[in-house]
Amino acid sequence: MLTAIVDWVVRLMELLGAPGVGLAILLENLFPPIPSEVVLPLAGFTASQGDLNVWAALVWATIGSVAGAFLLYGLGAGIGAPRLRQIADWMWLVEPEDVDKALAWFDRYGKWSVFFGRLIPGIRSLISIPAGVDRMSPVSFGLMTLAGSALWNSVLIYAGVVLGDNYHLVEKYVGEYSTVVYVIVGIGLLVVFGLLARRARRRNQRRKADMRGTTR
Repeated sequence: MLTAIVDWVVRLMELLGAPGVGLAILLENLFPPIPSEVVLPLAGFTASQGDLNVWAALVWATIGSVAGAFLLYGLGAGIGAPRLRQIADWMWLVEPEDVDKALAWFDRYGKWSVFFGRLIPGIRSLISIPAGVDRMSPVSFGLMTLAGSALWNSVLIYAGVVLGDNYHLVEKYVGEYSTVVYVIVGIGLLVVFGLLARRARRRNQRRKADMRGTTR
């Protein structure tokens, strides 16, 4: 799979040059199986060989990142808060007011969530969807996405330039970093699930108590 992705990106860069890097990163935002930790170090390595301008690769990669993020932002805006509340009302353990609390949190910390989210594999694309649901200011969203994406892209492209033939090591180290992040996120989800289950249990107990009170 990884070899096929590398071959495809190489062909894109041979055909389009730096815009090919931007196209690959645009697709990476929409299709996670295309990993930026492979595409960008490869672009850096290619630039170190003189076959690609490193600054053009960075600019186009960042354009692709921002464009892909806005597509997912549009998806979130299309879903919208009312529909999300309906989904929450249908889901087990989740209440419509949970959506309001999440959106209130996003109103407060959303800009920085987008910035730091762009630096976390597995989250960097998905963070655009709640931003769209919350209808975060497109200007703020664009600026934070631009800043976070430019930082991420710069680090990975520079790593490819420095490592040269060993650019593929970036994918290994980012993979280890991703594993740590996923474990932390997984633990967080378990904690949240436990809290939601406890809340649902307490509400059921209160309802039963209320029903017993009304039948007396």
